Amino acid sequence: MDEGDPHGAVRPGGRTARTRALVLDAVTSLLVEAGYDGLSIDAVAERSGVHRATVYRRWRDVGGLLLDVFDAAAGDEWVPADTGSLVGDLIALNQEVFESLRDETSVTRALIAASFRSAQAAEALPGFWRDRYRRCEVVVSRAQRRGEIAGEVEAHRLLVAATAPLYHRLVLMGEPPRVEMAEQAARDAACSALPVIGGPGYQARPTE
Repeated sequence: MDEGDPHGAVRPGGRTARTRALVLDAVTSLLVEAGYDGLSIDAVAERSGVHRATVYRRWRDVGGLLLDVFDAAAGDEWVPADTGSLVGDLIALNQEVFESLRDETSVTRALIAASFRSAQAAEALPGFWRDRYRRCEVVVSRAQRRGEIAGEVEAHRLLVAATAPLYHRLVLMGEPPRVEMAEQAARDAACSALPVIGGPGYQARPTE
């Protein structure tokens, strides 16, 4: 990939890769510290130590920088935890989601906020979520192999059922974060997939 196209099919290597890493680290740190209004070509150049002309030539504007952050996320190595049970896997996943939403220094939270201000970020965000949910489908396939799930279960639907309550309550409703939210939502979703209440990995918890 040449320096003029950070979204090409070939990943950069060597000096180009180091430059990209420095710039994207600067973008995410500025976004977390100062929000969307704190992002600019000049601020990223100063924070990263990469010449302004190079940043402008490769990324053009703040939107281009944000697009490349999302592009880089698609190439990371994140995978959901394997705890040995469907309930455990969904709880572990939800705990990660919960921490990313309540932590004011979370890049994910900062990118969600930026998507309300940047058309490019808003366009890229759905692809980010599709990629993350696709990676999480292994949670359901593992449960099927273990015999925890009877019949066909639509993986994406189950995963959304587990995680969506956290986004709704913490992001849309602005509820105070409570650690039990993550486990409660995960268990509620798992109940719909397990053969019977009290099936493998299930332990009842009192509802609020």
